[in-house]
Amino acid sequence: MQKHGFHLVDPSPWPIFASIGLWGFTTGLVGWFHEYNYAGFLAFFSLISLVYVAVVWWRDVLRESVFQGHHTKSVQKGIMYGMILFIVSEIMLFFGFFWAFGHSSLAPTIDIAGVWPPRGIEVLDPFGIPFLNTLILLTSGASVTWAHYAILIGNNKQTQYALIVTVLLAAIFTGFQGFEYATAGFTISDSVYGSCFYMLTGLHGAHVIVGTIFLMVCLIRSQLGQMRPDHHLGFELAAMYWHFVDVVWLILFVVVYYWGS
Repeated sequence: MQKHGFHLVDPSPWPIFASIGLWGFTTGLVGWFHEYNYAGFLAFFSLISLVYVAVVWWRDVLRESVFQGHHTKSVQKGIMYGMILFIVSEIMLFFGFFWAFGHSSLAPTIDIAGVWPPRGIEVLDPFGIPFLNTLILLTSGASVTWAHYAILIGNNKQTQYALIVTVLLAAIFTGFQGFEYATAGFTISDSVYGSCFYMLTGLHGAHVIVGTIFLMVCLIRSQLGQMRPDHHLGFELAAMYWHFVDVVWLILFVVVYYWGS
């Protein structure tokens, strides 16, 4: 009989497998950039392994929460703090790239002729696809809030409708982002502008994809009846992550698309 509200997890193989998969993916990706033999295969195989590890690890956590009842209030509080710290680390990651873009625009070097945007760069119209994507992402933030409210009042159908709307809006956003990449007049190798632009928008796009998967898992769990008004931490974490993605995009739109042009 334990006298505390914390869950001491059983030994798991997934952390070491995830570490090996991450090592293989990054090594293979760098090797593929340098056109090494079999590097692309290593990156692809490692990515598949990471996806599998994520699925089974997530499955184990849900099993501990839903079926075994190990996620007490103390455990949930610890998970919430962990998510907050993770988002803080992501904020610092984006801050570094925003700093690089801002510094380069405020003090353009002689290497790019001392002007910003650099000569030869045809910047994108901020009030075209970027503005449309801003409206789409803000609308998805509202639909996530709708889903949260529906969970709190115990309306499972509304929760599912709201999550479907959010996932569809996220998919539309990603599609427009891909179209923007395909039609842009510059690449990641075109001066510091191209490097910072694609790093910032690409990193944000990766977060949108991860957040979309997160919300899809919440939708499946809602269909299985696992979202209750008094126990829906998984959705709260997904909603917190999604609002973080929204805020980053707003800053990105103002700094990179509007001010940077």
